[in-house]
Amino acid sequence: MPLFQYKARGNRGDAIEGTIEAVSADAVASQLLESGVTPIDIRIAQTGASTEIDFSKLFVEKVTDTDIIQFSRQMHSLTKAGVPMLSAMHGLSQSTKNPTLAEAITNITLSLESGRDLATSFNEHPKIFSLFYVSMIRIGETTGQLDVIFDQLARYLERDKRTRDQIKSALRYPSFVLIAIAIAIAVINLFVIPAFAGVFARFQAELPLPTRILMAISEFSVTYWPQLLGVLVVILLGIRHYINTDEGRYRWDKFKLRLPLAGDIIYRATLARFSRLFSMSIKAGVPLITALTVVAKALDNTYVEERLLGMQTGIERGESITRTASATGMFDALVLQMMAVGEETGSIDTLLGEVAEFYEAEVENDIDKLSARIEPILTVVIAGIVLVLALGVFLPMWNLGEVAIK
Repeated sequence: MPLFQYKARGNRGDAIEGTIEAVSADAVASQLLESGVTPIDIRIAQTGASTEIDFSKLFVEKVTDTDIIQFSRQMHSLTKAGVPMLSAMHGLSQSTKNPTLAEAITNITLSLESGRDLATSFNEHPKIFSLFYVSMIRIGETTGQLDVIFDQLARYLERDKRTRDQIKSALRYPSFVLIAIAIAIAVINLFVIPAFAGVFARFQAELPLPTRILMAISEFSVTYWPQLLGVLVVILLGIRHYINTDEGRYRWDKFKLRLPLAGDIIYRATLARFSRLFSMSIKAGVPLITALTVVAKALDNTYVEERLLGMQTGIERGESITRTASATGMFDALVLQMMAVGEETGSIDTLLGEVAEFYEAEVENDIDKLSARIEPILTVVIAGIVLVLALGVFLPMWNLGEVAIK
């Protein structure tokens, strides 16, 4: 928090000066007034350059999804029990184990004390609380149903975390195998093949084409491995930099939906998240245009976000949700059919919730089968590597005996 320097007057008119940490100047004024002091001037303190390094800021503990889920559960229980908001936030700031989240809760409490509403206070911490999270809190604050909103947020975050954990678990074994294969190829290329090359050279035998190719690649790798390593690092950093640009992020998010094996799972998971979030937003009373904006940004996919934001123009012209959704090309027949029925019956939130449950079940089933689909591909890759090594390294050894006799 910034440090503010203030000048104030006491009850007897005496001058008071000092410094205080707070979220804003309004928060400082509120604290001074509560202590019986009348503020005169409040400004950010001018601090000189310090040569000391605050190591605590170099290793900031990250706020995990589990922390946010637990916080949402606690807020649901406290608001449902009728605990005043300031008391609830102050208690959570003391009991929360994650120091980063505890500091954020403390800042939110100070912001509330300065007169800001709850959603605005949460919105001051976008790295911890997403736009969708803040929007749902704003709706709950407006409708007086904060306990319901916090419960819905906790349930949604739990489902979303479970899905992502399942995907990571399914990809853990293939990733380990691919890394092991890459290390094995590097070791063979840099150490094993050169050793065999020395043996073959002593016998002065004519080597088959696969062996000559392997030896040429190995010799090139041994000679220029620093340059190859540097090129690899530059390529990886370049790809990372490109993905962080607007165009690169858009192309990568679009490519993810078309990845072999995993692309269909990512697409279904995206539809499930959209259906769940859109259903929650409509059920909470969020205006349709606002709901599309919030949900589009919450999906964390710029390609899908652009398609969803394009629906706003058609809806503003008076077109139906189903028609504008169909024009995006993002939704399959099931989602469009449920949207159409929901618009006719006025229960689009309920039907989209059922669509979300269907796709969540489909994603879980696909994730369970993902490892089984990847294992045959890995088996073929390993078999191909073994075949190449057998042809290139062991094939000449079959003729070494004959060469030795001669």
